[in-house]
Amino acid sequence: MKRYVEGENRSQSTLFPESLDDYIAEDNPVRVVDVFVDELDLKEMGFEGAEPEATGRPAYHPGTLLKIYIYGYLNRIQSSRRLERETQRNVELIWLTGRLSPDFKTLADFRKDNGNAIRRVCREFVVLCRSLNLFTEALVAIDGSKFKAVNGRDRNFTQHKLKARMQQLEESIARYLADLDRADRDPSSVTEARVEHLKEKVETVKAQMQRLKHLGEQMAQTPDEQISLTDPDARSMATSARGSGVVGYNVQTAVDAKHHLIVTHEVTNKGTDRSQLSSMGQQTQQALGTQKFTALADRGYYAGPEILACEQGGINALVPKSYTSNNLAKGQFDKRDFHYIAADDQYRCPAGQRAIWRFNSIEHGQTLRRYWSSACPRCPLKAQCTTGDYRRIARWEHEAVLEAMQARLEKMPDAARIRRQTAEHVFGTLKSWMGATHFLMKRLPNVRTEMSLHVLAYNLKRAMQIFGVVPLMRAIRA
Repeated sequence: MKRYVEGENRSQSTLFPESLDDYIAEDNPVRVVDVFVDELDLKEMGFEGAEPEATGRPAYHPGTLLKIYIYGYLNRIQSSRRLERETQRNVELIWLTGRLSPDFKTLADFRKDNGNAIRRVCREFVVLCRSLNLFTEALVAIDGSKFKAVNGRDRNFTQHKLKARMQQLEESIARYLADLDRADRDPSSVTEARVEHLKEKVETVKAQMQRLKHLGEQMAQTPDEQISLTDPDARSMATSARGSGVVGYNVQTAVDAKHHLIVTHEVTNKGTDRSQLSSMGQQTQQALGTQKFTALADRGYYAGPEILACEQGGINALVPKSYTSNNLAKGQFDKRDFHYIAADDQYRCPAGQRAIWRFNSIEHGQTLRRYWSSACPRCPLKAQCTTGDYRRIARWEHEAVLEAMQARLEKMPDAARIRRQTAEHVFGTLKSWMGATHFLMKRLPNVRTEMSLHVLAYNLKRAMQIFGVVPLMRAIRA
């Protein structure tokens, strides 16, 4: 083959065989995985088998199995079966494991049985990043996104879905029975084979209805009246796209605004973000090692008690208010048109009248103060204000905390842009790596393990981009 680049002769032996290390460049990312795991105290992390048994068949070192998984998630290879194949043909994995090739069951059991330890490894890398002064700005973006579970939509039932499915089956039975009645009246109109087929369909649908009734009884005993058959912990959740949803998990992250590293994360099966702000804030405090920082979040996190908990914990939460009132659409004054006078504990309405405090009430565990003006019935602007006799204004007892937060938010007009470009980019990257199926494991503890491996892989890649492979290895060894 003249005038082409030629490869080596496959049958040609070499006098001095090359070592495994010759195949891996000094700046290959796989070397970071090797150094990082070697520097971990796996026994302290809680890995099973970190202390070998005195008798029995020798096991694989947990460090070797951890290296395989970190490498796999770095390179979008999450399946234990695929990882087993890669250890036999992938030069980087052959180097990383020293030619070891654990079977897929060993790999799968390691991930399943060491979930807590793997999550500690993910947190340990965040501690390393903190020691490298990567979180100096103390500004994070908190956001959540829905990830698909191993559970199809047709294997998840809510009260609405169950009712619709039962109605569909009842209509099918009515249609089949009508066909059978027609066959009884005129046997020549329907073949005997068709009659037998219809009878089988009727019995099948009746069995399905019986099964759905049993599912309905089980669903009534669950807290959220929802049941998933493949992954019992997965839940049906609405997504940002109108009229769509996903059966899966709600993944929460706090992302550093400077380097876009994931500071902390959590996986829940709650469909909304409303109750997640303070818990994510507290986890971020622990990860950053500081009490005071600024947290940016979207309207989905706006909840008075959550913002109050952040304020009391020293967290500067900036969350835009979600307006649910329909007054503006009806051409009426909104609550923002009423100015609160703190010194007098009164509201000044658009007509210049004072709405004074009348009484307190408790709704959903919150104490609300009620205000209205005696001048409402004679007010010339009443048509623009309310259809009732008086325009009543409700004020939460800790409303001042929300007003102070809104004032801070107005001083930072680019907060929404920073949050969007920080957190949403991370979710897009993770979902792209995961592929169409997202999670491969079932049940919430296992899904949390998988997510920790994805987050660890993401942070490793970001750190390598920031420092470079060789400097990062030196920093890990230091």
